[in-house]
Formats: sequence, C-alpha cells, structure tokens
Amino acid sequence: MRGLAAAGEREVWDLAVPGKGWFIANGVVVHNSGKNELSAHLEALLLNRTQRQGGQLVKAAPTMNPQVLVSMRRLEGVLNNPLNRGRWAREQGRIIRLGNARALFFSADESAQVVGATADLLLEIDEAQDVNPDKYERDFRPMAAVANATTVLYGTAWSADTLLARQKRLNRELEARDGITRHFEVSWTEAARHNPAYGAFVQAEIARLGEDHPTIRTQYRLLDLDRAAGLFSPQQLALLQGDHTRQHLPTPGRRYVAGVDLAGEDEAAQDAALRALKPRRDSTVVTLCEVEWSAVAELVREPRLRVVEHYYWTGRGHRAVYEQLLGLLRDRWHCQRIVVDATGVGAGVASFLLAALGPRIVQPFVFTAPSKSALAYRLLDAVNAGRLTLYRDDGSAEWRECWHQLRHAQYEPGAYQRLSFFVPERDGHDDFLMSLALAAEAAALSEVRRASGRVLG
Repeated sequence: MRGLAAAGEREVWDLAVPGKGWFIANGVVVHNSGKNELSAHLEALLLNRTQRQGGQLVKAAPTMNPQVLVSMRRLEGVLNNPLNRGRWAREQGRIIRLGNARALFFSADESAQVVGATADLLLEIDEAQDVNPDKYERDFRPMAAVANATTVLYGTAWSADTLLARQKRLNRELEARDGITRHFEVSWTEAARHNPAYGAFVQAEIARLGEDHPTIRTQYRLLDLDRAAGLFSPQQLALLQGDHTRQHLPTPGRRYVAGVDLAGEDEAAQDAALRALKPRRDSTVVTLCEVEWSAVAELVREPRLRVVEHYYWTGRGHRAVYEQLLGLLRDRWHCQRIVVDATGVGAGVASFLLAALGPRIVQPFVFTAPSKSALAYRLLDAVNAGRLTLYRDDGSAEWRECWHQLRHAQYEPGAYQRLSFFVPERDGHDDFLMSLALAAEAAALSEVRRASGRVLG
C-alpha cells in the first residue's frame, strides 16, 4: 500500500490475504492473517498523527455485538502503549478519542440509523461481504465525501454479488486501464512461508474438506462461490457411492441413526398415484444409517455413516406416519439418535416422537437460514471426508429418487457466509436430500460419552 489517498485523489485499493477475512481499501481485501490487527494499528496511527488538529475516522460492521465491539477492543489494546496510555478515552459508548482525534464505530445493519457522521481521515467497513450494498452507498460512502477520504472494506470472499466482490471487480477494471495496482493479494501459501503452523493447518483442512468445499474456496483460496451451483461435484458423487448392500433389518451389535424429513399434510392421495406424477409431490422420507465412530487424529473422533435403508410415504396423514415411524425407529432399528424435521406442520410429529423416545434419542430440527446452512456444511464435511456412503444400486425407486436428488442438488450462498441447498422445483423435490442431511446431523450427535478416571481412597 502506498499510503492514504493524496489530496484530490480517491484511492481504490485491494489486498487479499488468507485467514478469515479480506480487506479492501476503496477496495481492499485482507484475510485473517492479520487484517483485524492491521486495521487497529492503522486507526491508532491516524489518531496519533491528527490528535492535535483533530479529525474523525469511521468504522462500521454488520453487527454492533460482537463485531463492532471487538474492533473497539482491538483499537483500545493497540492504544494501551507507553505513548498513549492514560491519554485516550471512550466516549458515548462507541467513540474512542485521542486528543482532538476520534474513531467512531457504527453498526451497518440495515435498520441502523447512521446518517450524519463525517469520516475525514478514513472510512472502514468490516466484513463487507455481509453489508448491504445499498446501505453502504446510501449511508456510509457519503461520509468520506467532504475530505475525499480513503475507504477500506474488510471481509471474506463469498458470492460474486457482495459489496466486497463488486469493489474487487471494479479495482481490476481500473488497474487494466491505468496500470495502478489497487488489488493486493497474498495467497495462503505465501502466508504459510511466514507461519508454518498456519500452512500445516490449511493443508490439513484441504485434505479433510477438499479444494471445492465452500470454506476452502472462500477463506483460503480467496474465490467467490457461484450462485446456484451444483451442491456435489462428480468427485463428491463418486465418494457417496458405496459398495455395501441395502438391508431391511439391523445387524446385531451395530449402531443406527435416522434423519426424518416430513411432508406437508395436504398430500392426501394414494402413494402409487402420487409417485407417478412428474415432478412427484413431496414425501415423508426416512434415511437410516449405520454409524461407526473412529479416530481421525489425536483426541479427534468423527462418525462414519453407511446409508443402509430408506422409507418414504407420499400422501399419508401425519397420524398414520407417526405410528409407522415409531414402529420402525424404536422397535425395528432401535435407533440411538433421530433428527426429525420439526418445521411448521412437522412440529406435531416431532413432538410425539420426542415424548415417546425422549430427548436423548430424538432431536427436533427447525429449518431456518442459519440452521439449514449449518446442516449443509455438516453434510459437505462428511461427503468430502469420505465418511458418508449410500448402499449400491438395488434397482429400487428409493435408490433412483435419492440419486436423482443428489445429482440435481444445488447450493446458493447467502448473507453471513450461509449456504442454502435445495433441488430446483423443475427437477422435483429435495426430501431424500434433506433426510440424508438430517441423518448426518443425527450421526454427529450420536457419540456415546464415556466417563474416565480413577477411584480415590
């Protein structure tokens, strides 16, 4: 970086470093190899340089708690040095003052009222990929206008339509025109040269999750995610294909878990007639998995799942489905953990199963944007690690429908690094897909905790 913008200029910079975030100065992108610390030191430098004549810098983040508060504590930590100690103060809860210079901190939430502040020293937007571009242009960008101040955006690569990605593209276009470097990028391999432990961690994560995992693509390879891209690559689909046979009864001594995705109760026709419809109407689907826990590293254990059976009902009322579910999950398979869709009308069945089997067995799952995203990551982790396989082709309708949904499944990135996953309506339903994801969640909750120690006395 060449320094802050000279008078009459409006610098647009870009810098990308792997870790947990990016930073862009009037476009900058930096990853967590130190972007937060860099921000705090930059703020401290400006406050020190302007403490006599005065000036203001503004920093915003998507949330006041914790993001803005963390930024304030970082700046306070940097100012707690022999030169500044006892000379800076916090005012009005969100202002840090050193002499006549101030750093103002704001929430960039869409509902936050922030109009009126002036940033004549610097304007910073943290985690810019989660800030609404319209909010930025309307409320924050004008703060830099009076003094034509440099603007800095920090964040993590995510989708191509984020504020961060838009600024990066603009920087690249301007670079191509005038040759002035505005985008600075440091790969994770470069960061690893200075921190071998970090490099070893990233290599292990790539080996565990695969290079196309959303976390690897965004946080380490600094690549945006495609909108509505395939959830599973051909390599991942190959990993899902097991060589074990489908089984209709449990094997003694083995442990089983289940994921239950419930259909709406308006599906009232007979199974055969509804299944003939294209696309088929939504069904209640049960995915049963045999689970084996194994050590993948010292003190780290992860579940290995083999899908061994599917059940599905289309057009059955929840009362009838509940009786069959209870018989299958409790009496036939003796499931040690069951995660059941408790969203909307599914809450009733989930509640009945919980009452019948208890909270140690049944975990109701309500689909929300955050919970569904966590479910997507859990499923992808299991697939990429080769810990989830399906029974081989038995010629059944269940096998065909499950693989149809897996091949047509897509993901879509949302705000706050969340993933939505689904089967497009034109390709049918995603009930087998969701049931599989719920089974992976059940497996993660299924480990038996054993107490260890010794008797004293």
